[in-house]
Amino acid sequence: MADEIKTFKVTIDNITIDVAPGTTILNAARQIGGDVTPPAMCYYSKLEGSGGKCRTCLVEVAAGSIADPRPMPKLMASCRTTVMDGMVVKNITSEKVIDARNGVVEFLLINHPLDCPICDQAGECHLQDLGYDHGKAGTRYEFKRRTFEKEDIGPYIQLHMTRCILCYRCTYVADQITDKRVHGILDRGDHAEISTYISKAIDNDFSGNMIDVCPVGALTDKTFRFKNRVWFTKPVDAHRACENPKCCGKATLWLRGDEVFRVTARKDEWGEVQSYDARPDDPVGRGKTGWICNTCRFDKKKTSDWTIEGLTAISRHSVIGANKYAGLEMPNDTIKKVLNGRDPKLLMNIHNVSGVNNPNIHLSEIDRPSHKEDFAKSGEFVKGEGESTQWGLPKE
Repeated sequence: MADEIKTFKVTIDNITIDVAPGTTILNAARQIGGDVTPPAMCYYSKLEGSGGKCRTCLVEVAAGSIADPRPMPKLMASCRTTVMDGMVVKNITSEKVIDARNGVVEFLLINHPLDCPICDQAGECHLQDLGYDHGKAGTRYEFKRRTFEKEDIGPYIQLHMTRCILCYRCTYVADQITDKRVHGILDRGDHAEISTYISKAIDNDFSGNMIDVCPVGALTDKTFRFKNRVWFTKPVDAHRACENPKCCGKATLWLRGDEVFRVTARKDEWGEVQSYDARPDDPVGRGKTGWICNTCRFDKKKTSDWTIEGLTAISRHSVIGANKYAGLEMPNDTIKKVLNGRDPKLLMNIHNVSGVNNPNIHLSEIDRPSHKEDFAKSGEFVKGEGESTQWGLPKE
């Protein structure tokens, strides 16, 4: 008999779940889902070494384990703290956590400009969501905010360092999925910034994934800048047989009509790129993490380049999901139903379509004010031969 796989029992916000040893509190909470899951601005499960920088995922550990049930003295970063058997964690049920999260968001917004109305990330920005949930109308910061000039760090990417929260995700992407990293963190403290070394352009074939992992609008797609709002576009899942062996070939197309405005990697409910299992019936995904190459992202901007699979599943709580729920039937057009299938715009034609006017009299041609003889009499309509959808002449 095979040995049973050992699991740890952890309770998060009064919900108990069994997880494998070595699982972090954040990933355990993600298995539960919903509001129990702490937010994360720097942690990215597909990038090794990420997490522990933004502090938005702080939680209260009310009981360390069965062996040592004492509470941990400080709030812990859930993305870096592994669970123990019998651990009890408080997230949204803890006033300490909510108060600390409010402070962290206030700290993140010290230098981050509130330029959501002109930012391309608006509508899909994690910091914007945190600002609504934990932000304040005013600021206690009395000093001048730091600002940077916009910088083109490649043919497809523009860097707005003023918006950056130093989550380090883009540097991990460059380290782990590209051939050579040419950008990183320069200087220290409040002078720290992301930039390329000696203004060298980022031109590797997977640089566009830096845009996908950025949780704010610091890295923007130059081919999409100011062209549209994401909530006006329709996201659809699509795939193509990409020749790049490292590219998963699966993406999300953002359409406006038949025009492809941008192409991004497919993301899961946590805003991270999806992973695909190696299955015989999935020759496109090839069992890879869902990174896509720049050829798929920037050069394939026609629907004919892709095989469309269907509407992307969008959370009902997202502004992008407005009127885009899969399987949702739209209500019937009441006006057309009342008009027996006629197009409402035909109401503007008062000469021979409307059931109110006398079809033998053109009101625009009479040289006098119209009167009751020019209109059909109420209650005396009859149908003529071959007239199934219009009223006939009134009775004599």
